[in-house]
Amino acid sequence: MQQANTNIVIRNPFGTMDVPAPGDADVLHYAISASLAGDAADCNAAQWASIAAPSDPLEGTWASRWNGGADPTISGDTPELWKQGRAEVRVVRERIYLRFDWDNGRRHGLIDAIRESGNGLIGKYINLTNPAIVRPWIGLVVDAFRIDGCFPNGRLDFRR
Repeated sequence: MQQANTNIVIRNPFGTMDVPAPGDADVLHYAISASLAGDAADCNAAQWASIAAPSDPLEGTWASRWNGGADPTISGDTPELWKQGRAEVRVVRERIYLRFDWDNGRRHGLIDAIRESGNGLIGKYINLTNPAIVRPWIGLVVDAFRIDGCFPNGRLDFRR
């Protein structure tokens, strides 16, 4: 009896399923058409998280929130409601990985991104609980306490 090859190589530092093709044409087209100003008028500008920043500017614990879609597993959820949770950011060479949860930790997502033109981030999101959901995502590192982000349907932001 032959045994299946289980030598799976995972790129991300969380040991979860990888985001498929995080720099494909869909991501690049979305990055060209979407923009984030990073100014005081942005919906992520107001402080909404209470997580202390470590000495590293990006790595560590963050709070996350997203809108733009209704999660069918959450009773009464609508696209405009924010789904908040916890997040962890890890930097591996040129890649930035943002793993986050919502619905009290019952649902999980992962963003695999690269830095683009200074503080810009370009990548893709995968819903780790429902891997059929994959979307392009762009982000803007405003400072050590704020990452503004969006995907075609809405926002996916991070704060400390």
